Amino acid sequence: MKDHVIVFTAKEKAEFLEQEFDAELHGDEILVKDDYDLISAGTELANYRALPNTGPHTKGFPAIVGYSASGHVVAVGPEAKTVKVGDRVVVNWGKHRGYFKRSETRVVGIPDGVDMKCAACTHLASFPMLAVRRLRIEIGEPVMIAGLGLLGQFAVQFARLSGAYPVLACDFSPERRELAKRLGADAVFDPRDTDFVEQVKAVTDGKGPAAVVEVTGFISALQQALEYVAENGRIALLGCTRVSDRYIDFYKYVHRRGVQLIGAHTMTRPKLESRPGEWTEHDDYTAFLKLLKAGRIQVAPIIGKVAPAADAANIYRELAEAQNPPLGVLLDWTKVE
Repeated sequence: MKDHVIVFTAKEKAEFLEQEFDAELHGDEILVKDDYDLISAGTELANYRALPNTGPHTKGFPAIVGYSASGHVVAVGPEAKTVKVGDRVVVNWGKHRGYFKRSETRVVGIPDGVDMKCAACTHLASFPMLAVRRLRIEIGEPVMIAGLGLLGQFAVQFARLSGAYPVLACDFSPERRELAKRLGADAVFDPRDTDFVEQVKAVTDGKGPAAVVEVTGFISALQQALEYVAENGRIALLGCTRVSDRYIDFYKYVHRRGVQLIGAHTMTRPKLESRPGEWTEHDDYTAFLKLLKAGRIQVAPIIGKVAPAADAANIYRELAEAQNPPLGVLLDWTKVE
């Protein structure tokens, strides 16, 4: 059968291409038709530009990216038992394409009443869930979310749900700071202010936040976090630090002050069984969808644009060139056969 896929064919060039797709199903495989597919702008633009520590930088082009989608089951294999045609499911690590083949054990059902556009964010939202879990936040601890893109806006909500108070957030963008306040941040800051560190300490009794989720991936932001985090504080490194372009005095800011730097890449989570502070992908998906259905998590305000998947070339060009790009951009595959 025919399928469509979005391919980075060269540096800063995306194309919507038709390809052959083997739809034959074996064992417990199922065939899922993509409905909505989330662009993770930070990771994907890094690949689009072939930045260090990306596939295109080391292996070249073409490259296919994308990993957080929602869809519906259109066929099931002969041994599939738990999934049926018509089921709505979350798809992870699927790339930007129209159809996915998966073992039925790899998908999680989307509850009735949950919007498919919001559900497409499930896999991506599990990343900040992991970072917040690893911080082991105590009720009443002040927590900072540094960087208010997609991951940061979810991290604000998860920190609040975990009992953090006050929930602090910082970003260059006034629009993103305002959104973070709508989503539960108690105070927001502009990291460019000359007295930024002093402002943060002023709202935390002079001590600084006990925990930080560093989402930007920039060494300069990590340096700031090391300056304002409390003694014996914890910093979860959620953002991908692809370029180590600045010297950090680890004795002064980490060793001497007892600060913990916690890697929070999703690939480090347990594969089969959740444990305190570290849940499997599927357990986090289930938790996220329950919170979403219950109204405890907001997704709709984070989705800034829904665009036809066939318009991929323009979408990525606009994201790369925009001074203030939309947060969540969803690719709409519902009209692609």
